[in-house]
Amino acid sequence: MVRLSVEEVLLGGGRVWTRRDVAARAGVEFERAVRVWRALGFPAVDDDARVFTDADVEALRAGERLIAAGLITEHSETMMARALGHHLSRLADWQVDTLRDWTGRDEGASRDRDALLTDMAALLPEIERVQRYVWRRHLVAYAGHLLSEAREGEAATGARVRDRAVGFTDMVGYTRMTRGLDGSELVGVLDRFETLTGDVVAEGRGQVVKTIGDEVLFVCDSAAGAADIGLELTARALADPKLPRVRTGLAHGPVIGRFGDVYGAAVNIAARLTAVARPASVLVDTALAGELAGAPAYALRPLRPVSVRGYSRLRPVLLRRGGAAS
Repeated sequence: MVRLSVEEVLLGGGRVWTRRDVAARAGVEFERAVRVWRALGFPAVDDDARVFTDADVEALRAGERLIAAGLITEHSETMMARALGHHLSRLADWQVDTLRDWTGRDEGASRDRDALLTDMAALLPEIERVQRYVWRRHLVAYAGHLLSEAREGEAATGARVRDRAVGFTDMVGYTRMTRGLDGSELVGVLDRFETLTGDVVAEGRGQVVKTIGDEVLFVCDSAAGAADIGLELTARALADPKLPRVRTGLAHGPVIGRFGDVYGAAVNIAARLTAVARPASVLVDTALAGELAGAPAYALRPLRPVSVRGYSRLRPVLLRRGGAAS
């Protein structure tokens, strides 16, 4: 009973429709409705299971209106759904953990379920308000990039190609260090790492693309900006006794931006450089080194070629602050 009430609060109504009902009421082909549902990352359901609400119908209708306006196609609708499902499922997972901590904050206290549901219903608009604010702020930032740059290389698939600097930073010895940590201590290390990388990348006018466990992927419009971010990450991690040392790989070149992720040779090279970098060091590829050449703020020292997956003779260049011993 409690579960049903929670679902009604979150979904804005009861589950009354089958998936064929939803497709028919939204005016879309049944196969397409199934395809969008799967792309969103939701589990498969039987044809006769009544698990859908009026909100599901309206979501399909919204997709129809976007297609009718020419903003998206049926093909890009599926890709958009997949990107939304991937990112928002992670957000929902974190939010449920937050709600669980909130409900169990008073140890030993049995909270009235009706009161809890009332509180949740009151908080949902606040959570949505914060999410909408952050989303619109990011829209402003990306719209600014779109208006200021040439649209060459943009395809109908939603991909954009731009010359950018790409960086990977990971914690050295993370697996060994975390073997003896309990859950709360491990979360503490991850929080410190994510805070460190998020702060430094933002200060350097870069963008965190994603965090994968003990590693962060970021991009920057300029080679110098990425170099400053990499060097600052190294310095701050060394100054934090609760974090292991970090290492960073940077590369520069054409990068495809697609549905919140990035692809291209520069991304692969940055990852390979990170894997061969020593603790507390920053390695860059020859393209990024060429962008920095002659700048007194940086010292560059070519290293011997290395053989890594996909590249038989990758030429790393060690990056340091200008004036540092090489």
